[in-house]
Parts: sequence; C-alpha cells; structure tokens
Amino acid sequence: MPIYEYQCQDCGHQMEALQKISDEPLQDCPACNQPQLQKLISAAGFRLKGSGWYETDFKSGNKKNLAGDSAQSSGSNSGS
Repeated sequence: MPIYEYQCQDCGHQMEALQKISDEPLQDCPACNQPQLQKLISAAGFRLKGSGWYETDFKSGNKKNLAGDSAQSSGSNSGS
C-alpha cells in the first residue's frame, strides 16, 4: 500500500497516511478537525531492480555497464 502525504490548508499540519489506491482521499485534519486536508505530490521512494539498464546502475568496478562496454567498443571502431 502506498503512503500518501497530506497538508491541512487551514492550520498547516502535515501528515502521512497508509492507504489503498482505491481509498477516498482524507479530508478532516486531525490537528484542527477542519475538512481542509490536501494530498501532496511527492517523490516515490523505491529502487528499480532487474534486467535492463537499471541493472548496471548499482554495480561498482569492472561489473558496471556491462552491456554498454561491448556496444561502445564496436561503435568506436566503426567511426574511424
């Protein structure tokens, strides 16, 4: 389940809520009890893993960019 961030437009209180995607947005602020909560847009905190170009992003040393190394070496010879 995603964690959504909310901010009250009345008192400025900020909070997080663990909700299903299908749940209705929260409206009532727990600090001032006013129906002024607004859902905030924030960056997701996740890491993409698996095959593809993300696979090489978290490697170090000689293992980094394995697919790109073979493409660069063949590409550099054709340009000469």
